[in-house]
Amino acid sequence: MNATSEKQKIYLIHAGDVSMNPSRDSFERLWPDAQVMNILEGSLASDVRAAGGVTETMMRRFEMIGDYCALAGASAILFSCSAFGAAIEPVKRQQSIPVLTPNEALFEEVLERGGKVALVVTFKPSVDALLAELAAMAAAAGKTVDVQAILIDDAFDALLAGNQAEHDRLIVQAASKIRGYDVIVFGQFSMSSAAAAVQALQNVPVLTTPDCAVRKLKRLLTQ
Repeated sequence: MNATSEKQKIYLIHAGDVSMNPSRDSFERLWPDAQVMNILEGSLASDVRAAGGVTETMMRRFEMIGDYCALAGASAILFSCSAFGAAIEPVKRQQSIPVLTPNEALFEEVLERGGKVALVVTFKPSVDALLAELAAMAAAAGKTVDVQAILIDDAFDALLAGNQAEHDRLIVQAASKIRGYDVIVFGQFSMSSAAAAVQALQNVPVLTTPDCAVRKLKRLLTQ
């Protein structure tokens, strides 16, 4: 799609408010001209935790969210919760506008770089979903990926309790000790607040989901 004088209307779908500020920050830095709309459906995070994964009912709920965004005039849809990859794929097939999983742009950059990947996560239900999505993308691209998931316990709970400083401290403490990898990947939008501090302590790239997603959306919609 070519660039126009009208702002592109990007709908962001959040399963928790903890991903809203990181998304806003990335858009403000990388694509301030985009018109960003936020939809928060907080029960999704608690429901996937209780169910232990994505259910058929959740998949239908995601399809309904996709329909709503399209009817509202969305130029693109970006989901921000990494635990729901399986529910987002049907939305991508259903809609004619770009629909991004939280991690596809991130993983595209990871596969382009190659090497050994440290996938850092704070929300346990995301681990299997992220590894499956990355493996599927690698297979589709005819590539192999050497990835190790690293779960940082208690950081997400600290964030839900409103303790951003403790959340970031736990991530920096754990991620600063990571050695022997070619790239460090933060698997959730909510983790990006700690990225600059970790990058300052590491000599390999630290990639975040919102920055990669915004770069891809801008490329898709303005070039």
